[in-house]
Amino acid sequence: MGTFACTNPRNSTFVPVVGLSFFAIASGFLMSLIPLSLPSFGLNLTLTPWLVSIFYLGLLIGSLQIERVVARIGHRLAFILFLSVLLLSVFLMIAVPTAATWLASRFIAGIAVAGVFVVVESWLLIADTAKQRAKRLGLYMTSLYGGNSLGQLGLVPIGVEGVFPYSVVIAVLLIAILPPLLIKVGQPDCIGHQKIKLAELKTLSRPAILGCLVSGMLMAPVYGLMPLYIKAQTGSAEQTGMLMAIIILGGMLVQPLVSYLSPKMSKTLLMSLFCLVGVLGIIGILTTRDSVLLSSSYMLLGASVFSIYPVAISLACDNLSISKIVSATEIMLLSYSVGSVVGPVAAQGFKHYNNGLVTYLGVCMLTMCIYMLIKSATSKPSDHSAISQ
Repeated sequence: MGTFACTNPRNSTFVPVVGLSFFAIASGFLMSLIPLSLPSFGLNLTLTPWLVSIFYLGLLIGSLQIERVVARIGHRLAFILFLSVLLLSVFLMIAVPTAATWLASRFIAGIAVAGVFVVVESWLLIADTAKQRAKRLGLYMTSLYGGNSLGQLGLVPIGVEGVFPYSVVIAVLLIAILPPLLIKVGQPDCIGHQKIKLAELKTLSRPAILGCLVSGMLMAPVYGLMPLYIKAQTGSAEQTGMLMAIIILGGMLVQPLVSYLSPKMSKTLLMSLFCLVGVLGIIGILTTRDSVLLSSSYMLLGASVFSIYPVAISLACDNLSISKIVSATEIMLLSYSVGSVVGPVAAQGFKHYNNGLVTYLGVCMLTMCIYMLIKSATSKPSDHSAISQ
């Protein structure tokens, strides 16, 4: 593959953040829409975990190929390409509503979403200092989770029956394509890129890789299986949309705190603390029936689940040269994708227990909390992140 490097003199945040925001609204709505709309297309609910896993398998496969696409056509055109592929996958689902077509469409969608993530993350992470990267990553996560949260609120007014909700998703994705299509300046200048070699993988932070892996194991079941869990608990599509929105809102609201703390303290300790917050949220979900406390518990769960990935990817990019940022984000997405494929299947292993899904999430977060706490306690002071540059 030819080499190119991305520099940041003209690297604007406007195009990726605006495009990402509309993408997030569409994908947030779509993630909850798919399991809830299966009966209206004559499809069995048992298809749900397979649709989730094959989507993340596409994410996994896509994460291996994105770098060379960005190298060939640049960030802006790659952004347009991947959004267009995602749009076409949604169109295919409503055009041919069969189980095989939906599985194929979600696999293609996973590849496209991998492209969107790597393009936008690397676009924003190509910055001069760790502090600037943390700030941009916070903006990225706020846009992503804010859009996802808004998307969840569309379940009630738009509905989950038939073709119309999917037509809305297509329309929002068309809007997402407009910023990179119409604004042709602001992407990083690409002049020479260094791929991280196999021998260099050992230099990447193991806690960062594990953090991305566990993040996938948590986020995939939350996006793909949580709507069905909440629907079974509440019996209400309105409550389902509201509580899913609260989960993602928790993830959005915590991002400024993540951006503030990430450069100032050990990132392994920070991930441990956020996992502990998630465990407290799980305890609240399992023990309370009060609506306010239940909503607060779901918000704590969201704040925990959606904070691990930005801290982990920020840790991975510490001390890396700008020319290796795209490659690092690709590797982190690969780790996330492996977790995302495993997560829904592993969560199904808890289905025979009461509240099996949230029990699975609690076990994952408690294990992660203990591991990161040990890594933080045993790492050298020089390994801890501090304000730099």
